[in-house]
Order: sequence, then C-alpha cells, then structure tokens
Amino acid sequence: MYRRPHFNELVKRLKETRNFIQVLAGPRQTGKTTLIQQVLETVDIPSHYASADDVPNRNRTWIEQQWEIARLKTKAAGKEKEFILALDEIQKINDWTETVKKLWDEDGRKKILIKVVLLGSSPLLLKEGLDESLGGRFEMIYISHWPFKEMRDAFGFTFEEYVYFGGYPGSVSLISDEERWKNYIKDALIETTISKDILMMTRVDKPALLRQLFELGAHYSGQILSFNKMIGQLQDAGNTTTLAHYLKLLAGAGMLSGIDKYAGETVRQKTSSPKFQVLNNALLTAQSGYLFQECKTNPELWGRLVESSIGAYLLNVLKGTRIKVFYWRERDKEVDFVLEKGGRKVAIEVKSGSRRESLPGIDSFSSTFPRVKPLLVGKNGFPPEDFLQINPNDLFD
Repeated sequence: MYRRPHFNELVKRLKETRNFIQVLAGPRQTGKTTLIQQVLETVDIPSHYASADDVPNRNRTWIEQQWEIARLKTKAAGKEKEFILALDEIQKINDWTETVKKLWDEDGRKKILIKVVLLGSSPLLLKEGLDESLGGRFEMIYISHWPFKEMRDAFGFTFEEYVYFGGYPGSVSLISDEERWKNYIKDALIETTISKDILMMTRVDKPALLRQLFELGAHYSGQILSFNKMIGQLQDAGNTTTLAHYLKLLAGAGMLSGIDKYAGETVRQKTSSPKFQVLNNALLTAQSGYLFQECKTNPELWGRLVESSIGAYLLNVLKGTRIKVFYWRERDKEVDFVLEKGGRKVAIEVKSGSRRESLPGIDSFSSTFPRVKPLLVGKNGFPPEDFLQINPNDLFD
C-alpha cells in the first residue's frame, strides 16, 4: 500500500535532474522497502535495487559491485539515458559513506546519469554518516511510524485499535491473537532493532543497560523521570551521561525519546529531567501485562495510552521541522506538550474522563510565558481521534 505523501515526494525528486542523493531513513517496519519498490515500478526510468540486509561480508566491495551493475546498465541504455540505483540497509556496509561519495563524484565528473536512492533503518547513525562525508550531496526523507490515518485507511483500524496496537503494518494480521502479537513486537521488532540497528552499528559498552533503559522508559512513557532516580532502578547503571547517550541511540532508532522541559532558556532545557515517550504505542503495550479490552475498561490506563499516542504522533510528524516539542512542569502544575515555532507556543493538555476538569497547568504556563495558544485534547475539548489527523503546523495559524 502507498504512503502517499512520501511516494509523491520521492517520485517528484527522481523525475528532476541529478542533483542530490535521495535518502529514505526510518525505523523498521515503516514501509521504506515497499515504498521504493512502488516508486521504481511507477517512474519511467530503468533501475537496479539491492539490499545489504543479508550480505555476509560487510565490505565496501558490495557497494562497488552494485554501482558497477548500474553503470553497465546505464551504458547499455545509451549515454543520455537516466538510471536509478537503490541500495537498501546501506548503513550495514563498512565505510559506506566514503565509498558512495567516491562513486557519486566519479559519475558527476563523467556525466553518468545515475540517480541514487539510499535506504536505512538506523536514522540517527545514517544521518551522522551523511553529515560527515556526504554534506551537500543528499536530501533526506524521514519515513516515520504509521499515523492513525494511514492505519485506518490501509487496514480499517479504529481509533481504539490504533491507541493500543500502534502503527506497525506488518503486525496487523496478528492482532486477533494478542499474545502472539506481543511476542512478535518484542522479538521481531524491539529485540531486532536493538541488536541489529543499534548494537551492531555503534559502540555500546553496556548492552544490558541499554535494554533496561528502553524497558523502563517505555513503561514510564508519558511520565517525567530524572536520570538520577533511574540509576537506582537499573542494574549496573553507570552515570547520567551514559543514560543520556543510550536514550539518544534509542530515539535515533525510532523507539524511545526523551522530551525536554520547556524553560525559555536552552541551557535549562538541556539539563532538565526528560519526559519519556515511546515513538509507537505498540512498544509500550506489547510489554505491558494488559490486554486490549482490559485497557479500554481502565480509565486511568486508557488515558495514559491516549496521551502516549498523541506524544508519539507529535514527535514523528514534527521530526525535521521548525516546530519543537517540549513539556512543562513547575511544582504541581504541568502541561503535557508545548509546541514552539518562531517564539509562538501552543500548550496542549490531554485529558481523559478520569482527570481534573480544570486546566491549572495551562493557566499557569500562559501567565508565565507570552504568546501562548491553549488547546485541550480529550473530554470537552478537541477529540483525540481528530487531533491525530491534523497537521500540527495548522495550530499556529
């Protein structure tokens, strides 16, 4: 099935002249491979696709071999003909950035019209490699977790199903057997992402600690927890610097992020305790002891899942934009999410039926910071299922 905005954007770029390497980066099971295959079938340009996912030898020779295939096919088609080379899971090849740079620059000098698309499932590490060696040569398209609208349109998901089962299209066929679904999420997605997209790609001195941090952070998704307090709950916890680094790796893999506190001052934001936020609700519910129906009948738990789904949506859809996502808390006053764009702010409170009717957090925040637009999501406010389908940029109009 098409991920229409990404599909249209990539088709548009590939029909343009050979200016940049196109990079599709995103977590596992977000449809990158399906997307590039659909695009290659649609555009009227010959192509060659290859994946490094099962390459036993991670030597750079693999890239050179695939590139040479593309060059030979381009030559056979005629000097003036365009060609597309798509390389999947590129970050698994050693020295991939330097190799791509060398071959791309060679084609440019020789006027060889190969348009290159690189795909990877470790966005943070992919971006770091691109910035280091391929600066000025690439454009990034971030493929986020599937939002509610896409899961509804493709699979008929209800709002309640999306809140609990999240946005992994490959797991949809398993939701009728929840224990099987939970095992799939834990084994095929969580463990595979940690072991292949993080531990194999970067140095992690304490792998067990990284796994514990993810489990604890997912359990506390939507809650504020200082690293110092976490050290007491983790075995072999090391120090706060190590935990902050591991959280960055988990966020880069599309699993768990830490939302900074809004303080109006960058220094204070960076030193605040993070508000943990899974980037797909399946990462939370698959590790819980609750089933779908049990969650729906537990108002407090369901309210937490709704808030988590909204937080995940904001972080996914706003990645790479000018809009930044924060939380705010002073003593007993809290705002669930604060969006900031060019000095303007939107304060968002997510409220289920079991929570207070008044909004002291937003009131206090508005009196402290100017130019604030308040927004209640939930009971007596903006319906959560509708909020998950809006463009957050429209909130600043």
